[in-house]
Amino acid sequence: MAEGAAEALLDLQRLTERLRRECPWDREQTAATIVPHTVEESYEVADAALAGDDAKLLDELGDLLFQVYFLALLLEERGAGDLGQVARAVHEKLVRRHPHVFGDVEARTADRVRSNWERIKREQEGREGIFHDVGEGLPGLLFARKVQQRAKAVGFEYPDLAGAMADLADELRELDEEPSGNELGDVLFAAVNVARRLEVDPELEVRQAAKRFRRRVEVAEKLAADDGKDWTTLPLEEQDSYFDLAKEAE
Repeated sequence: MAEGAAEALLDLQRLTERLRRECPWDREQTAATIVPHTVEESYEVADAALAGDDAKLLDELGDLLFQVYFLALLLEERGAGDLGQVARAVHEKLVRRHPHVFGDVEARTADRVRSNWERIKREQEGREGIFHDVGEGLPGLLFARKVQQRAKAVGFEYPDLAGAMADLADELRELDEEPSGNELGDVLFAAVNVARRLEVDPELEVRQAAKRFRRRVEVAEKLAADDGKDWTTLPLEEQDSYFDLAKEAE
């Protein structure tokens, strides 16, 4: 299996290099033009994984892997590194950050593992400041979660889910009293904190919620059509009744 994987990965490396040489589109690409595709492929991998579609996941992982190969090739062209260095660096990092596997450190829970990671980053990798390496280019919900995780690493967080839920309730009350963008931002930030305490990814959960909403609207539209009605022209109250039926149908 390992030999087969190595051969397949080498074939992909050769293909990436040939496309860079011979394809007019690939020759024109830079990191700045490729990264949007990388982000898109990452979300498609997430969608396939959440849907439990193994065939789709296999396909999307391939697309994402090609992005890694291509960006590594751009590094090599600039003399800044290559795919081998990428692989060796992440291998060394993973070993360093798992002393409970490769050393004598004890970490019997996931929380303890994450705490060790943050300590290792600060003490062994020269990361300075509470919010080191929190990329501001992250999507908003993921950026918020990352900031909260950094604060948690130094003990600054609610002790339990109840505290996070109470904070969300407070922020919702303040939004109700003074509707504004700032108050809404506070609500979203508090909701991310609840998601983190529930150990779910807020970005993926809001995408799932949007998909559920879209699916239910489409079903509501079909149910109305079955009754000879155009859902898009119905009064809100009647639209809502079909939407409720769509939710029940799930």
